[in-house]
Formats: sequence, C-alpha cells, structure tokens
Amino acid sequence: MGWAFFLIELLQRYKSMKAASFQYERPQSLLQAISLLASTDDARVLAGGQSLLPAMNMRLASPDLLVDIQDLPGLKAIEETSDGIRLGALVTHGEIHASTLVKNKAPLLAMAVPYVAHVGIRNRGTIGGSISLADPAAEYPAVAVATNAVIEIHGQNGLRRISSAGFFKGLYATDLQPTDILTAVEFFKPKPNERFIFEEFARRKGDYATVGLAGSVTVTSNVIQSAQIAFFAVGTQPVLVTHTCEALKGCELSSKEGLQKAVQALEDDLDPMPDLQANRYTKLHLAKTLLVRALLKEG
Repeated sequence: MGWAFFLIELLQRYKSMKAASFQYERPQSLLQAISLLASTDDARVLAGGQSLLPAMNMRLASPDLLVDIQDLPGLKAIEETSDGIRLGALVTHGEIHASTLVKNKAPLLAMAVPYVAHVGIRNRGTIGGSISLADPAAEYPAVAVATNAVIEIHGQNGLRRISSAGFFKGLYATDLQPTDILTAVEFFKPKPNERFIFEEFARRKGDYATVGLAGSVTVTSNVIQSAQIAFFAVGTQPVLVTHTCEALKGCELSSKEGLQKAVQALEDDLDPMPDLQANRYTKLHLAKTLLVRALLKEG
C-alpha cells in the first residue's frame, strides 16, 4: 500500500513539475550523434520521447544533454531482407501496426502492437525507444527474445549486431554503452509450420501488463514439435521458459489435459516478482492460464 500512496503523490507532483535544464542537439548524421554522446558523461538519446520526457518532467531522469536522432537518415524505414525484415529504430508503433510487410514477415510483432499503450503513444513511440528502455512489462523486448531478433547498434567502435537474448541484462539494463545508438531491429521470417502466440493480461486496455507472453510453436499434424516462448512482466527482463518449451514437445494442441501437464513446468521457469499489479502467486496463475489459452487457440 505504501508504494501506491507514493505513486499517487508522484503523479500529483508531476502535474506541476518541469524538467531540469538541459542542452538539446539535433544532429544530421550518425557520426555527429555519436560524437555528441561522447562529449559529456550524462547524455541521452531522444527517439519518440514517450518514456524519457515524462521521466525528465518527474525529475526521475536529468540528463545534461539530449541528442535528438529524428533527423538521422535511414532510421525510419521498414525493409524486407533475405532473412526477414529490418525496422529502423525510429519506426513508430503506429507504422508497425499499419505495415503489411510486418504482418507477413514478423507476425508476432504485429500481434503485439495493439497491446502497446494507447493510440497517442503508438503514434509517437518507436521500436528503438521501447527496446532500448527495456521495460520489463513491455511487449517488444519479449517479442524480440522469443523470435531471436537481432539488435543493430552503432557506437564509437563501429557497428555491432547482437542477439536479443544477450542484449537485455536486467531491470531497464541493456548491452548499450553510453555512446551507443540502437539503429535497427531485424526479425527473421517465419519458418514452415511455425505458429505464433501472444497473450497479455492488464487491468485495462493500454495499461501496463500484469503478465504477458510472446512466442511460437512449430506444429505438425496438430502436435507440437518445438516451442520458444518468452514471458514479460514477471521479472527484471523477458524470461525464456525453457523447461516449459521442452515439456510442450509432443503435446497435442487440442488436448487441454496434455497442455496443462506441460504448463506445470512453468513453476520451474518462473519466479514472478510482485509489483503494484499483482503478487507472485497471482502472476504465476495468470501465466499458466494465458499459456493454455494461447495454445488452445492454435488447436
């Protein structure tokens, strides 16, 4: 209850608060942006600003320098590749939602977008901003981990391409260095017989997730051959449920009893962190319920 009162008080203060003073730069090239980030110990990249700017107004973040990357070339494109699809860091949630290419080449991402906040935020917020922030209750990090997405990063040492499994390091923590800029996210095209699942429980549409999952199952003759599923809002970062995925092999999608036995393995994979949304036991119950629901839909 103490946290609830703290949050209410914080939101009331937010109405009349403004950000601390800061310097603002809008570079025209990637090299210039990286140079600006290296010029001070406390610089932040500004993409859509849907998380950073409210945090600054509440004095939860007070960078000396904001480096606005809106003018950097090539960061707003959605492009088909030989392996799948590449989304520039500045592609907005709304653009992802409207893209036929995303629906065809990255269907799990397309399934997740309607759950991202509200329309106003989806029109401004970006995929690069969401992945970089690494909010444990956010949809995109879990989608990235579940699909083995590749994160493209430019920094002082040049280009790096990192598997999403190694990108997320903990609570709001990633492999990004202070002078790094996330420039794109690459998703692999679907495999034969691969089906995608996404479920989320929130108190209201657009609210922070209480529990959610994103993943895929490879199915032959209605029998699961393999699975890769990540849960979000259950820990400090997306959690791949490896024991559960192993237990799902050989299960019939239409068999609720068979799936329930496999889903018990979630207790070995998940130790949910309690938060303002729910306690550990409620989150674990929701995780089991959502997984069975998602799989039965595919049966």
